[in-house]
Amino acid sequence: MPRRAKASVLLALSAAACLPSGEAAPPPPSEPGGTPVVPTGIVKVARVTGGTPPGETLPNPNATDARYAVWGTDLGILWDAGGGECLVAFGDTYGKGWGGSGGGPRENSDWRSNVLGMTRDKNPADGLILDAMVTDRPGHAKELLPGKKVWEDEETVIPTTGVSVGARQFLHYMSVNYWPPNRPWLTNHAGLAYSDDRGRTWTRSPTAVWPNDSHNRNGFQMGAFVKHGGHVYLFGTPAGRQGPVRLARVPQNKVLDKAAYAYWNGTSFRAGDEAGAQPIVPGPVSELSVAYNRRFKRWLMVYLAPQRDALVLRDAPALTGPWTGEKILIRGAKHPSLYGGYIHPWFNDGTDLYFTMSEWGPYNVFWMRARLAPAHAANLLTDGGFEEDAPGESIGAPWRLEGGGGRDRNKGLAHTGKNNAFLRGNVSGLSTVSQTVAVSPGGNYRLSAWVRTSADLRDGYLGVRTPDGRVLRETKFARLDPYTKVTLDIAAGSHALLEIFVGLRVRNNQDTWVQTDDLSLVPR
Repeated sequence: MPRRAKASVLLALSAAACLPSGEAAPPPPSEPGGTPVVPTGIVKVARVTGGTPPGETLPNPNATDARYAVWGTDLGILWDAGGGECLVAFGDTYGKGWGGSGGGPRENSDWRSNVLGMTRDKNPADGLILDAMVTDRPGHAKELLPGKKVWEDEETVIPTTGVSVGARQFLHYMSVNYWPPNRPWLTNHAGLAYSDDRGRTWTRSPTAVWPNDSHNRNGFQMGAFVKHGGHVYLFGTPAGRQGPVRLARVPQNKVLDKAAYAYWNGTSFRAGDEAGAQPIVPGPVSELSVAYNRRFKRWLMVYLAPQRDALVLRDAPALTGPWTGEKILIRGAKHPSLYGGYIHPWFNDGTDLYFTMSEWGPYNVFWMRARLAPAHAANLLTDGGFEEDAPGESIGAPWRLEGGGGRDRNKGLAHTGKNNAFLRGNVSGLSTVSQTVAVSPGGNYRLSAWVRTSADLRDGYLGVRTPDGRVLRETKFARLDPYTKVTLDIAAGSHALLEIFVGLRVRNNQDTWVQTDDLSLVPR
């Protein structure tokens, strides 16, 4: 949310309605924990907010500029409110006087920190229809959680996720202190607000608050709620598009009791131990949402991966993981300055994934659809074949290169696909290509890589180390003429984050190389 907000409230229509059942086809054969998925066929279906600019042919069923004075806004956070309706929270919102690109200006733009819509739309194929928005006067969406709008105090109040328990709605928000140029934004705190009138009015809880510090180190400033098994789960990230995902949960009847939250420490949930919360997904992660797909029997997580300029998907057999590597949904090259990625909670019985996406330039929300297909395996590494990163011969995030090397792109040198990574040096020293992954402490994993080398190679390595560089285990390989599979079994021990690597050590300034492809890390 490039400096803009989320949060608000909505009109509830009566009349009970059943949630759509989605596709009823039987699930495909699955491994334990369901079937991993891969996204394909991404389509921008329709606008959700704003007016239709000249030349745009997308359907615009809501025309929020004319109906609710919502000319520019972002996010579109969806949750099931009960009674056959979903609430949709939007961030910083502008009406007449909006600048026409991005958020702002601050003055004379009908700025509201957040607004709220409602939908009963059960046909996602043609767009997301908003049945109503909470208004403070006819034709004007109401600000529901006011911020002070004071720079370096409380610039705005942005919703990050919502959930319902019984008749009560809960909204997780962040209080933004200000947006420093070229730095992560700073929050004062995150907290919970609640509504007992279907989102018309909200009250900020004075106690359900996660204070931040000046270094943005608190891990629950942004969130994603999931209601499951008698608990409300809160996936948390720091503010400012940085840091990993951590997990907490609370009994459904104690959502506002901060002391009742238990934090996942890698092996169990421990009440009150926020400092002990361990990462379940490595960062940076921002604007995430989580939902369960009943066809594939997998949890899905969608978020902005800022270092890759893309919305990505991970999946897992359980809320605690292990979560697969990132799979590209949409790249910023096609949709510049994209962010968000909020899954609709109703339409997860089949192979379609529907979600909202924001774009900073148009500064509005769009309705997106992806197709899900079975994946071959639940690889915990992202882009193990070096196929997905940006064009060129550099190695893209989340891979990191130390020393000499790069990526062979479309050179016919790959084990499979079009690309592979290589390490090469003629100066004595160590070169590595590495990636940080989240693992379950105490878990056992198998790491594999396909490797081939120059004839003079003596010191090649496949290994695992701590994020600060301490090698935990490695296997050494020498000359490998054709591509050969090298494997290493790993015990995570007490670690929640590990760094896997392929390494090359050059001795006596000899020109030596390693090519590697199709890396995989799987539980065993």
